[in-house]
Amino acid sequence: MDFKWILILGIIFLAIVFLAFHVRIVNQSKSVVVERLGAYYKTWGTGVHFLVPFIDRIAMNISLKEHVVDFDPQPVITKDNVTMQIDTVVYFQVTDSKLYTYGVTNPMMAVENLTATTLRNIIGDLDLDGTLTSRDLINTQMRAILDEATDKWGIKVNRVELKNILPPREIQDAMEKQMKAERERREAILQAEGRKRSEILIAEGEKESAILRADAVKEQKIREAQGEAEAIALVQKANADSLTVLSNAKVSDEVLKLKSLEALQKVADGQATKLIIPSEIQDLTSILASAKEVTK
Repeated sequence: MDFKWILILGIIFLAIVFLAFHVRIVNQSKSVVVERLGAYYKTWGTGVHFLVPFIDRIAMNISLKEHVVDFDPQPVITKDNVTMQIDTVVYFQVTDSKLYTYGVTNPMMAVENLTATTLRNIIGDLDLDGTLTSRDLINTQMRAILDEATDKWGIKVNRVELKNILPPREIQDAMEKQMKAERERREAILQAEGRKRSEILIAEGEKESAILRADAVKEQKIREAQGEAEAIALVQKANADSLTVLSNAKVSDEVLKLKSLEALQKVADGQATKLIIPSEIQDLTSILASAKEVTK
């Protein structure tokens, strides 16, 4: 093989290598901005592309994934003149590669500075307590403002979060003391409520006990009264039964008088000092006295 063919093969090999270096493969979730002769030409998406030598140039490789940027703490001043340090986390995504490439010189620095100024403006309208208790409101306002401002840069701000809010040391100490006092106050209230509840339960227990005792005494008296009434009723019934028996037996007047006399004798055995005897029984008494004398 002569020198001519060797030269031709060498040229072909160099051409292949040269062309191979100008073939570009764009991966998933990536985009490539291409310039031709110094001006924007096109944006390559996923796939195989060929870069024309000496004419085309890759201006920027851009990731289309969501970016998470944690910015350093920024000093901000509240409405009541309290200086605090706040660091933010911004979640954004590139939606237009051309605008992202040519819209601003340094997109990351632009987003950081815009975040800092927006944060200062929002916090400047809030006092210390409002800043500490309005995280969601601040996040929402910042996301809306940043999303609108970065739209011309081809950036979509999805979310903004305040990571840390650091007030001055003396204010932190005061807040800790306030929180401690609040916890102690709540503890005292809980203890007082516990004692109150305990005393109420004790009083209710004593009340129920007294009611039960009164009910027991009442029940006892009712039962005693019922027993006495039943006893009286039984006595009256016995007397009525005895009278009925005497009536049915057709007892003579002399026998009745004799029974009456026996009853008077029982009465005379008591503590009475006077005894009035009916006239009918007096006659019967005299007859019995005479009969006693005769038998003697």
